[in-house]
Amino acid sequence: MKVYHLNCLHIASAFGSAIGHCLLLEGNNGLTLIDSGIGLAETREPEKRLGKELIETVGFKLTEENTAIYQIQKLGYHPKEVKNIICSHFDPDHIGGLADFPEAIVHTSKEEYDSFNSGNERYLPQQLSHSPEVRVYERNDSECFGLPARKLDMDFDVYLIPLFGHTPGHCGVAFENEGKWTFYVGDAYYLRAELTNKDHPVDQLATIRAVDNALRIKSLDSVRKVVENYGDTVAYFGYHDPDEFTESYNEQ
Repeated sequence: MKVYHLNCLHIASAFGSAIGHCLLLEGNNGLTLIDSGIGLAETREPEKRLGKELIETVGFKLTEENTAIYQIQKLGYHPKEVKNIICSHFDPDHIGGLADFPEAIVHTSKEEYDSFNSGNERYLPQQLSHSPEVRVYERNDSECFGLPARKLDMDFDVYLIPLFGHTPGHCGVAFENEGKWTFYVGDAYYLRAELTNKDHPVDQLATIRAVDNALRIKSLDSVRKVVENYGDTVAYFGYHDPDEFTESYNEQ
């Protein structure tokens, strides 16, 4: 299975520069995206699709070149080859690209999908207005890295790992490829430095954005434990750290 690292977002804020680290997996039965960044329509009509307040508050810098669909086509693939999209959670900067692949099946936790449909103001309902097929997973039926996990209904070994707190159903994603494991932690941390520095300034932002900060901290501690026990053999990274993206990309 080929694995591509895509940067599908650019943020410039008071906390510094951030990215949107998505993954594209090429398997025998098509392409799989892990998170999808900001979508094409949002770069063309940003205030209509995202709203001026959100753009200015977050610090979005929107370009078509950052969209997953643009990068996938540049790699020589057709958008219709994207058959599945695994979502860590449904915040706007993670699922805007879903609409660019309307035939793809969306995989997420039941807790997150229920939260999205509850009217929670952190989400943008229009990002699912294309009515994709959504498969939800609610039972911890497996274990990964010593953590409860939910095996996805796909043709390779891939799991959602509940890391709740940032949102009600936020999950990491773990998959195996040629005997090697990758652990994508989504927004369980914003910067890898949080793993060793519990007083890192970005923790203020993480606290503000968490729906349950105590649970977020517990999830972050779980990630720390995975890194302590498996960090030498498992590739791990989050969504927003630009340094991690550079490191991962250079490993291709």
